[in-house]
Amino acid sequence: MTRGFHIGIDAHALGARQGGNETYIRELILALARHDRQNRYTVYIANRASAAEWRDHFARTASNFGVRLLPPPTPIVRAPLALAYELRRRPVDLLHVQYTAPPFCPVPVVATIHDLAFEHYPETFTRRGSWQLRLTVRYTARRAACVLTVSDFSRDDLRRTYGIPDERLVVTWNGIDPRFNRFAENRAAELKGLEENYGLRPGYILALGSLQPRKNIPRLIRAYIDLRRNRPELTPQLVIAGRELWLTSAIFREIDRELQDLPWRHDIIFTGYVPESDLPALYRGAKMLVYPSIFEGFGLPPVEAMACGIPVVTSQAGSLPEVCGAAARYVDPWSVDSIGHGILDLLTDDQLANRLISLGIEQARQFDWQKTAIRTRQVYEQICRNPSSTEQC
Repeated sequence: MTRGFHIGIDAHALGARQGGNETYIRELILALARHDRQNRYTVYIANRASAAEWRDHFARTASNFGVRLLPPPTPIVRAPLALAYELRRRPVDLLHVQYTAPPFCPVPVVATIHDLAFEHYPETFTRRGSWQLRLTVRYTARRAACVLTVSDFSRDDLRRTYGIPDERLVVTWNGIDPRFNRFAENRAAELKGLEENYGLRPGYILALGSLQPRKNIPRLIRAYIDLRRNRPELTPQLVIAGRELWLTSAIFREIDRELQDLPWRHDIIFTGYVPESDLPALYRGAKMLVYPSIFEGFGLPPVEAMACGIPVVTSQAGSLPEVCGAAARYVDPWSVDSIGHGILDLLTDDQLANRLISLGIEQARQFDWQKTAIRTRQVYEQICRNPSSTEQC
Protein backbone atom coordinates (compact mmCIF):
# COMPACT_ATOMS: atom_id res chain seq x y z
CA MET A 1 0.00 0.00 0.00
CA THR A 2 1.29 3.48 -0.90
CA ARG A 3 2.41 5.52 2.07
CA GLY A 4 -0.02 8.31 2.89
CA PHE A 5 0.98 11.89 3.55
CA HIS A 6 0.46 14.02 6.64
CA ILE A 7 -1.72 17.04 5.84
CA GLY A 8 -2.24 19.97 8.22
CA ILE A 9 -5.38 22.11 7.87
CA ASP A 10 -5.62 25.51 9.53
CA ALA A 11 -9.25 25.51 10.67
CA HIS A 12 -9.26 28.42 13.10
CA ALA A 13 -12.52 29.58 11.43
CA LEU A 14 -14.37 26.67 13.08
CA GLY A 15 -16.51 27.96 15.93
CA ALA A 16 -15.86 31.58 14.98
CA ARG A 17 -19.22 32.12 13.20
CA GLN A 18 -17.36 33.42 10.16
CA GLY A 19 -19.99 32.68 7.54
CA GLY A 20 -18.63 31.40 4.25
CA ASN A 21 -15.06 30.83 5.47
CA GLU A 22 -16.30 28.61 8.30
CA THR A 23 -18.73 26.76 6.02
CA TYR A 24 -15.98 26.07 3.48
CA ILE A 25 -13.46 24.61 5.90
CA ARG A 26 -16.07 22.62 7.82
CA GLU A 27 -17.60 21.03 4.74
CA LEU A 28 -14.20 20.35 3.16
CA ILE A 29 -12.96 18.58 6.31
CA LEU A 30 -16.15 16.52 6.58
CA ALA A 31 -15.92 15.50 2.91
CA LEU A 32 -12.22 14.63 3.20
CA ALA A 33 -12.96 12.52 6.28
CA ARG A 34 -15.58 10.56 4.30
CA HIS A 35 -13.41 10.21 1.21
CA ASP A 36 -9.79 9.81 2.30
CA ARG A 37 -8.68 6.92 4.50
CA GLN A 38 -5.10 6.87 3.24
CA ASN A 39 -3.62 10.21 4.27
CA ARG A 40 -3.25 11.44 7.82
CA TYR A 41 -4.73 14.82 8.79
CA THR A 42 -4.12 17.22 11.67
CA VAL A 43 -6.75 19.94 12.01
CA TYR A 44 -5.66 23.08 13.88
CA ILE A 45 -8.56 24.66 15.78
CA ALA A 46 -8.55 27.74 18.02
CA ASN A 47 -11.97 27.36 19.68
CA ARG A 48 -11.86 24.99 22.66
CA ALA A 49 -15.48 23.82 22.38
CA SER A 50 -15.13 23.20 18.64
CA ALA A 51 -11.90 21.28 19.19
CA ALA A 52 -13.67 18.96 21.64
CA GLU A 53 -16.59 18.42 19.24
CA TRP A 54 -14.30 17.59 16.32
CA ARG A 55 -12.15 15.23 18.40
CA ASP A 56 -15.29 13.33 19.32
CA HIS A 57 -16.48 13.30 15.69
CA PHE A 58 -13.16 11.99 14.38
CA ALA A 59 -12.93 9.38 17.13
CA ARG A 60 -16.23 7.96 15.89
CA THR A 61 -15.83 8.39 12.13
CA ALA A 62 -12.25 9.00 10.93
CA SER A 63 -9.30 7.61 12.91
CA ASN A 64 -6.80 9.19 10.48
CA PHE A 65 -7.89 12.68 11.56
CA GLY A 66 -6.65 14.42 14.68
CA VAL A 67 -7.08 17.84 16.30
CA ARG A 68 -4.57 20.27 17.79
CA LEU A 69 -5.87 23.17 19.89
CA LEU A 70 -3.96 26.42 19.27
CA PRO A 71 -4.31 29.83 20.93
CA PRO A 72 -7.26 31.93 19.74
CA PRO A 73 -6.46 34.04 16.68
CA THR A 74 -5.35 37.64 17.07
CA PRO A 75 -4.46 40.08 14.29
CA ILE A 76 -0.73 39.73 14.95
CA VAL A 77 0.29 36.85 17.18
CA ARG A 78 -1.38 33.66 16.03
CA ALA A 79 -0.52 33.20 12.37
CA PRO A 80 3.19 34.09 12.45
CA LEU A 81 4.07 32.48 15.76
CA ALA A 82 1.76 29.85 17.25
CA LEU A 83 1.02 27.86 14.10
CA ALA A 84 4.57 28.13 12.75
CA TYR A 85 5.91 27.00 16.14
CA GLU A 86 3.49 24.06 16.20
CA LEU A 87 4.58 23.01 12.70
CA ARG A 88 8.24 23.01 13.73
CA ARG A 89 7.49 20.93 16.80
CA ARG A 90 5.22 18.49 14.98
CA PRO A 91 5.98 18.65 11.25
CA VAL A 92 3.49 17.82 8.52
CA ASP A 93 4.06 17.30 4.80
CA LEU A 94 1.82 20.19 3.76
CA LEU A 95 -0.31 22.95 5.32
CA HIS A 96 -3.65 24.10 3.91
CA VAL A 97 -4.77 27.59 4.94
CA GLN A 98 -7.45 30.10 4.02
CA TYR A 99 -6.03 33.42 2.85
CA THR A 100 -3.00 33.72 5.15
CA ALA A 101 -0.13 31.35 5.96
CA PRO A 102 2.50 31.84 8.66
CA PRO A 103 5.32 33.90 7.08
CA PHE A 104 7.93 31.48 8.43
CA CYS A 105 6.02 28.33 7.52
CA PRO A 106 8.46 25.39 7.39
CA VAL A 107 6.32 23.25 5.04
CA PRO A 108 4.73 23.70 1.58
CA VAL A 109 1.46 25.64 1.62
CA VAL A 110 -1.82 25.28 -0.24
CA ALA A 111 -3.86 28.45 0.19
CA THR A 112 -7.57 28.87 -0.52
CA ILE A 113 -8.27 32.49 -1.43
CA HIS A 114 -11.99 32.98 -1.95
CA ASP A 115 -11.88 36.54 -3.27
CA LEU A 116 -9.89 39.77 -3.30
CA ALA A 117 -12.60 42.13 -2.09
CA PHE A 118 -10.11 43.83 0.23
CA GLU A 119 -8.01 44.78 -2.82
CA HIS A 120 -10.85 46.21 -4.89
CA TYR A 121 -13.14 47.59 -2.16
CA PRO A 122 -10.86 48.42 0.80
CA GLU A 123 -13.44 50.94 2.05
CA THR A 124 -15.71 48.00 2.98
CA PHE A 125 -13.13 46.82 5.54
CA THR A 126 -11.58 48.47 8.55
CA ARG A 127 -8.40 50.32 7.68
CA ARG A 128 -6.34 47.91 9.73
CA GLY A 129 -8.11 44.85 8.31
CA SER A 130 -7.66 45.99 4.72
CA TRP A 131 -3.99 46.77 5.23
CA GLN A 132 -3.32 43.45 6.95
CA LEU A 133 -5.09 41.39 4.31
CA ARG A 134 -3.43 43.16 1.42
CA LEU A 135 -0.04 42.50 2.98
CA THR A 136 -0.46 38.91 4.19
CA VAL A 137 -2.66 37.46 1.44
CA ARG A 138 -0.45 38.80 -1.33
CA TYR A 139 2.58 37.33 0.48
CA THR A 140 0.83 33.97 0.92
CA ALA A 141 -0.45 33.79 -2.67
CA ARG A 142 2.93 34.44 -4.21
CA ARG A 143 4.72 31.87 -2.05
CA ALA A 144 2.13 29.10 -1.93
CA ALA A 145 2.83 25.89 -3.83
CA CYS A 146 -0.75 26.09 -5.07
CA VAL A 147 -3.61 28.58 -4.73
CA LEU A 148 -7.12 27.15 -4.65
CA THR A 149 -10.06 29.40 -5.36
CA VAL A 150 -13.78 28.90 -5.70
CA SER A 151 -14.75 30.32 -9.09
CA ASP A 152 -13.36 31.13 -12.50
CA PHE A 153 -13.97 34.78 -11.67
CA SER A 154 -11.68 34.62 -8.63
CA ARG A 155 -9.05 32.63 -10.55
CA ASP A 156 -8.92 35.33 -13.22
CA ASP A 157 -8.80 38.04 -10.56
CA LEU A 158 -5.88 36.36 -8.78
CA ARG A 159 -4.03 36.09 -12.07
CA ARG A 160 -4.58 39.77 -12.92
CA THR A 161 -4.12 41.28 -9.46
CA TYR A 162 -1.31 39.16 -8.02
CA GLY A 163 0.28 37.80 -11.18
CA ILE A 164 -0.24 34.17 -10.10
CA PRO A 165 0.44 31.91 -13.13
CA ASP A 166 -2.27 29.56 -14.32
CA GLU A 167 -0.25 26.47 -13.39
CA ARG A 168 -0.44 27.44 -9.70
CA LEU A 169 -4.19 28.20 -9.71
CA VAL A 170 -6.90 25.55 -9.27
CA VAL A 171 -10.64 26.19 -9.14
CA THR A 172 -12.59 24.03 -6.68
CA TRP A 173 -16.20 25.18 -6.55
CA ASN A 174 -17.99 25.16 -3.23
CA GLY A 175 -20.64 22.54 -2.58
CA ILE A 176 -24.08 22.34 -1.03
CA ASP A 177 -24.89 20.19 1.98
CA PRO A 178 -27.74 17.73 1.21
CA ARG A 179 -29.68 19.25 4.12
CA PHE A 180 -30.48 22.13 1.79
CA ASN A 181 -33.45 20.75 -0.13
CA ARG A 182 -37.15 21.41 -0.72
CA PHE A 183 -38.46 18.71 1.58
CA ALA A 184 -39.24 19.43 5.24
CA GLU A 185 -39.78 16.38 7.46
CA ASN A 186 -42.56 18.25 9.28
CA ARG A 187 -43.56 21.45 7.53
CA ALA A 188 -45.97 22.58 10.22
CA ALA A 189 -43.36 22.13 12.97
CA GLU A 190 -40.78 23.93 10.85
CA LEU A 191 -43.03 26.97 10.35
CA LYS A 192 -43.94 27.01 14.03
CA GLY A 193 -40.25 26.99 14.94
CA LEU A 194 -39.58 29.97 12.66
CA GLU A 195 -42.41 31.90 14.32
CA GLU A 196 -41.45 31.01 17.89
CA ASN A 197 -37.68 31.42 17.52
CA TYR A 198 -37.49 34.39 15.16
CA GLY A 199 -40.98 35.93 14.92
CA LEU A 200 -41.31 35.12 11.21
CA ARG A 201 -44.37 34.78 9.00
CA PRO A 202 -44.01 32.49 5.96
CA GLY A 203 -43.40 34.29 2.68
CA TYR A 204 -40.82 36.78 3.94
CA ILE A 205 -38.00 38.32 1.90
CA LEU A 206 -34.76 36.80 3.18
CA ALA A 207 -31.28 38.33 3.16
CA LEU A 208 -28.57 36.05 4.56
CA GLY A 209 -24.89 36.61 5.20
CA SER A 210 -22.48 38.18 7.66
CA LEU A 211 -23.38 41.83 8.13
CA GLN A 212 -20.63 44.01 6.66
CA PRO A 213 -20.63 46.84 4.10
CA ARG A 214 -19.92 44.58 1.11
CA LYS A 215 -23.23 42.76 1.62
CA ASN A 216 -25.09 45.98 0.71
CA ILE A 217 -27.82 45.71 3.35
CA PRO A 218 -28.59 49.47 3.57
CA ARG A 219 -29.56 49.63 -0.12
CA LEU A 220 -31.70 46.53 0.33
CA ILE A 221 -33.50 48.14 3.28
CA ARG A 222 -34.10 51.32 1.29
CA ALA A 223 -35.48 49.25 -1.59
CA TYR A 224 -37.83 47.56 0.88
CA ILE A 225 -38.92 50.93 2.30
CA ASP A 226 -39.75 52.13 -1.21
CA LEU A 227 -41.65 48.91 -1.93
CA ARG A 228 -43.82 49.25 1.18
CA ARG A 229 -44.50 52.92 0.49
CA ASN A 230 -45.36 52.44 -3.19
CA ARG A 231 -47.18 49.10 -2.93
CA PRO A 232 -48.90 49.10 0.48
CA GLU A 233 -50.85 45.95 -0.40
CA LEU A 234 -47.57 43.99 -0.37
CA THR A 235 -46.66 43.24 3.25
CA PRO A 236 -43.89 40.60 3.43
CA GLN A 237 -41.41 40.87 6.27
CA LEU A 238 -37.79 41.62 5.45
CA VAL A 239 -35.63 39.17 7.38
CA ILE A 240 -31.93 39.98 7.63
CA ALA A 241 -30.01 37.02 9.05
CA GLY A 242 -26.34 37.01 9.95
CA ARG A 243 -23.77 38.02 12.49
CA GLU A 244 -22.77 41.68 12.58
CA LEU A 245 -19.10 42.09 11.74
CA TRP A 246 -17.49 45.45 10.97
CA LEU A 247 -18.34 49.02 9.91
CA THR A 248 -22.08 48.55 10.31
CA SER A 249 -23.07 50.49 13.44
CA ALA A 250 -23.14 53.96 11.88
CA ILE A 251 -24.96 52.67 8.80
CA PHE A 252 -27.69 51.02 10.83
CA ARG A 253 -28.12 54.11 13.02
CA GLU A 254 -28.90 56.01 9.83
CA ILE A 255 -31.37 53.33 8.74
CA ASP A 256 -33.02 53.40 12.18
CA ARG A 257 -33.68 57.13 11.77
CA GLU A 258 -35.35 56.50 8.41
CA LEU A 259 -37.55 53.77 9.90
CA GLN A 260 -38.48 55.61 13.08
CA ASP A 261 -41.89 56.92 12.00
CA LEU A 262 -42.92 54.06 9.70
CA PRO A 263 -45.86 52.00 11.01
CA TRP A 264 -44.43 48.74 9.63
CA ARG A 265 -40.85 49.22 10.84
CA HIS A 266 -41.18 46.07 12.97
CA ASP A 267 -41.54 44.04 9.77
CA ILE A 268 -37.78 44.45 9.29
CA ILE A 269 -36.26 41.74 11.46
CA PHE A 270 -32.60 41.24 12.30
CA THR A 271 -32.20 37.68 13.57
CA GLY A 272 -28.48 37.85 14.37
CA TYR A 273 -26.43 34.73 13.81
CA VAL A 274 -28.56 31.75 12.75
CA PRO A 275 -27.23 28.27 13.62
CA GLU A 276 -26.47 26.01 10.68
CA SER A 277 -29.18 23.61 11.83
CA ASP A 278 -31.85 26.30 11.31
CA LEU A 279 -30.76 27.48 7.86
CA PRO A 280 -32.69 24.99 5.67
CA ALA A 281 -35.95 25.90 7.41
CA LEU A 282 -35.10 29.61 7.16
CA TYR A 283 -34.69 29.27 3.38
CA ARG A 284 -37.81 27.16 2.93
CA GLY A 285 -39.97 29.67 4.78
CA ALA A 286 -38.98 32.52 2.46
CA LYS A 287 -40.70 33.89 -0.63
CA MET A 288 -37.27 34.69 -2.08
CA LEU A 289 -33.64 35.27 -1.20
CA VAL A 290 -32.24 38.72 -2.00
CA TYR A 291 -28.44 38.81 -2.16
CA PRO A 292 -27.36 42.24 -3.49
CA SER A 293 -23.66 41.87 -2.64
CA ILE A 294 -21.23 44.33 -4.18
CA PHE A 295 -18.51 41.70 -4.68
CA GLU A 296 -18.27 37.92 -4.18
CA GLY A 297 -15.79 35.17 -4.99
CA PHE A 298 -18.57 32.58 -4.93
CA GLY A 299 -21.72 33.33 -2.90
CA LEU A 300 -23.10 30.30 -1.05
CA PRO A 301 -26.53 31.64 0.03
CA PRO A 302 -27.94 31.94 -3.51
CA VAL A 303 -27.19 28.33 -4.44
CA GLU A 304 -28.33 27.04 -1.03
CA ALA A 305 -31.60 28.91 -1.54
CA MET A 306 -31.93 27.40 -5.03
CA ALA A 307 -31.47 23.92 -3.59
CA CYS A 308 -34.30 24.67 -1.16
CA GLY A 309 -36.63 25.67 -4.01
CA ILE A 310 -36.52 29.44 -3.37
CA PRO A 311 -36.11 31.98 -6.21
CA VAL A 312 -33.15 34.35 -6.00
CA VAL A 313 -32.57 38.04 -6.63
CA THR A 314 -28.85 38.77 -6.79
CA SER A 315 -26.18 41.10 -8.13
CA GLN A 316 -24.75 41.14 -11.62
CA ALA A 317 -21.37 41.52 -9.92
CA GLY A 318 -18.31 39.43 -9.15
CA SER A 319 -18.75 35.68 -9.38
CA LEU A 320 -22.53 35.68 -8.95
CA PRO A 321 -23.51 35.43 -12.66
CA GLU A 322 -21.08 32.52 -13.03
CA VAL A 323 -22.40 30.69 -9.98
CA CYS A 324 -26.11 31.39 -10.45
CA GLY A 325 -26.23 31.07 -14.24
CA ALA A 326 -29.67 31.66 -15.74
CA ALA A 327 -31.39 30.80 -12.47
CA ALA A 328 -31.55 34.27 -10.83
CA ARG A 329 -33.13 37.68 -11.31
CA TYR A 330 -30.12 39.98 -11.61
CA VAL A 331 -29.96 43.55 -10.32
CA ASP A 332 -27.49 46.42 -10.18
CA PRO A 333 -26.18 46.34 -6.58
CA TRP A 334 -25.46 50.08 -6.64
CA SER A 335 -29.05 51.01 -7.50
CA VAL A 336 -31.84 50.99 -4.91
CA ASP A 337 -34.40 51.14 -7.72
CA SER A 338 -32.90 48.11 -9.48
CA ILE A 339 -32.93 46.06 -6.29
CA GLY A 340 -36.53 47.12 -5.63
CA HIS A 341 -37.67 46.18 -9.13
CA GLY A 342 -36.08 42.75 -8.76
CA ILE A 343 -37.96 42.14 -5.51
CA LEU A 344 -41.23 43.43 -6.95
CA ASP A 345 -40.93 41.15 -9.98
CA LEU A 346 -40.70 38.03 -7.82
CA LEU A 347 -43.52 39.18 -5.54
CA THR A 348 -45.93 39.82 -8.40
CA ASP A 349 -44.90 37.53 -11.27
CA ASP A 350 -45.57 33.92 -10.27
CA GLN A 351 -44.55 32.63 -13.71
CA LEU A 352 -41.11 34.22 -13.37
CA ALA A 353 -40.72 32.97 -9.78
CA ASN A 354 -41.66 29.41 -10.73
CA ARG A 355 -39.31 29.42 -13.72
CA LEU A 356 -36.42 30.56 -11.52
CA ILE A 357 -37.27 27.90 -8.93
CA SER A 358 -37.05 25.16 -11.58
CA LEU A 359 -33.83 26.54 -13.05
CA GLY A 360 -32.37 27.01 -9.58
CA ILE A 361 -32.93 23.42 -8.53
CA GLU A 362 -30.98 22.27 -11.60
CA GLN A 363 -28.26 24.88 -11.10
CA ALA A 364 -27.72 23.83 -7.49
CA ARG A 365 -27.06 20.22 -8.50
CA GLN A 366 -23.67 21.25 -9.90
CA PHE A 367 -22.22 21.99 -6.47
CA ASP A 368 -20.98 19.01 -4.44
CA TRP A 369 -18.55 19.10 -1.50
CA GLN A 370 -17.37 15.60 -2.37
CA LYS A 371 -16.11 16.85 -5.74
CA THR A 372 -14.39 19.71 -3.91
CA ALA A 373 -12.68 17.28 -1.54
CA ILE A 374 -11.53 14.90 -4.28
CA ARG A 375 -9.92 17.69 -6.31
CA THR A 376 -8.37 19.22 -3.18
CA ARG A 377 -6.89 15.88 -2.17
CA GLN A 378 -5.37 15.51 -5.65
CA VAL A 379 -3.63 18.85 -5.16
CA TYR A 380 -2.36 17.82 -1.71
CA GLU A 381 -0.87 14.58 -2.99
CA GLN A 382 0.71 16.11 -6.07
CA ILE A 383 2.49 18.75 -4.00
CA CYS A 384 3.55 16.25 -1.33
CA ARG A 385 5.07 14.01 -4.01
CA ASN A 386 6.89 16.93 -5.68
CA PRO A 387 7.15 19.77 -3.13
CA SER A 388 9.66 21.78 -5.17
CA SER A 389 8.06 21.22 -8.56
CA THR A 390 6.99 24.21 -10.66
CA GLU A 391 4.62 22.09 -12.76
CA GLN A 392 0.88 22.62 -12.77
CA CYS A 393 -0.74 21.77 -9.42
